[in-house]
Amino acid sequence: MNASPISSNDDPAGPLPRIKDTARRHLAEVGAAGLSPAAVARDTGLGAAAVEALFPHRDDLLTALLVDAYDASGAAMERADADAVARGARAGARLLAVTRALRQWSFDHPAEFSLVYGSPVPGYHAPQDTVGPASRTPAVLAGILGAALAGGELTPPRRAVPGPPLLLPEATALFGGVPEAPFSDIVERGIVLWSGLIGLLVFQVFSRTHDSVRDEAAFFDYAVAVTAEGIGLEVPLGGASD
Repeated sequence: MNASPISSNDDPAGPLPRIKDTARRHLAEVGAAGLSPAAVARDTGLGAAAVEALFPHRDDLLTALLVDAYDASGAAMERADADAVARGARAGARLLAVTRALRQWSFDHPAEFSLVYGSPVPGYHAPQDTVGPASRTPAVLAGILGAALAGGELTPPRRAVPGPPLLLPEATALFGGVPEAPFSDIVERGIVLWSGLIGLLVFQVFSRTHDSVRDEAAFFDYAVAVTAEGIGLEVPLGGASD
């Protein structure tokens, strides 16, 4: 028999934190495709009605976890960038700081990382509610690239993206417009940087590099520095901060 919903006196924060915490545990155990509001209700000790009132369907629960994951990973990067700026770090050091922060979050929360960047969940289509939270990561990267451009820290590329711009308006808007030549393709290059970062994290979180490199953390820093060369940004290695 289902338990009765807890009262506000039993849980001043309400049932939502318990539901999400249990759902994250299930996410790690059974994966996104196996997530079940009924199972979550059972393991929280709440009645099915209490869970269904907040999350009528599995997809509603998935969306809540997805938004939380985007927000948490984006916030980790934003905090790292704010700390780097407070130290007077240049753009390359800021980039290294925020990518390290995302790496740490990814290793600390592998199930949520898999939800965000792993294989699509069959039958699930992320709603518009996820767009804003999902934009936090590229917005941090775009802010650093914009600062590098404004501060004269970028080296002009040797090869421009050929043909007409390859961007959707949303990508241009996130960066604040298209810069003048020779940096008119910086947004495209920024997307290359972003996708390379996520690919590198997928390799490391899912243990694709552990049998290839001796020091995965050092290799991550090196890979970020190499990828950043594609946008003309020098990333300091060896502990340098600016």
